[in-house]
Amino acid sequence: MTRLSVNINKIATLRNARGGNNPDVIRVALDCERFGAQGITVHPRPDERHIRYTDVVELKKVLHTELNIEGNPEDKFISLVESVQPGQVTLVPDAPDAITSNAGWNTVAHRDFLTDVVAGFKKKGIRVSVFVNPDPKMVEGAALAGADRVELYTEPYAVGYSGNPAAAISAYMTAASRARELGLGLNAGHDLDLENLNYLVKHIPYIDEVSIGHALICDALYMGLENTIQTYLRKLQQ
Repeated sequence: MTRLSVNINKIATLRNARGGNNPDVIRVALDCERFGAQGITVHPRPDERHIRYTDVVELKKVLHTELNIEGNPEDKFISLVESVQPGQVTLVPDAPDAITSNAGWNTVAHRDFLTDVVAGFKKKGIRVSVFVNPDPKMVEGAALAGADRVELYTEPYAVGYSGNPAAAISAYMTAASRARELGLGLNAGHDLDLENLNYLVKHIPYIDEVSIGHALICDALYMGLENTIQTYLRKLQQ
């Protein structure tokens, strides 16, 4: 079954908007685990506008499920990941001022850089996933760089889903098939929600993990966090 990793960045955004420690990011992460989440994802950025580097350190101490740290592998990020040693690191090429991730790596143009970064993390025993657009050539580039997995950037799928689901998922099925041929694990994330999630995993049933944050936290405002996580898990099981 595809695993659900809950991205808790939005919890940290809410905390930081007011100061103090309400909501408590660590408590929410542990609650997500208790409610059935199979992993916790964080994406610390250089300005620490939501998840702080200290949050990442504290999360690693208490989590029982897998910690996935996403981010652009600049020096400070690399040092953090190597120190914390999460179960997985996901390399994302976002600019420091990006509101959210908006594209995958060009793994052909950045192959040498990615190869060095991936090798460094793997020496520490950390599984490495590379965030890519649904393009077989980008998947191949990630494999050549030594990645263990790719994470397919699913915003285009989410945008196209409401109009034509079959057309929206076509490129993802092709890229996913290529990843499987190359022996890569497969993750997916960005703008996945209760409307489009089940269709994705039905057509690509060998996705290892989805990372979902914004939509899940928005749903939790109406449905409650426990019910929301359970509802997402049911969508993955159908």
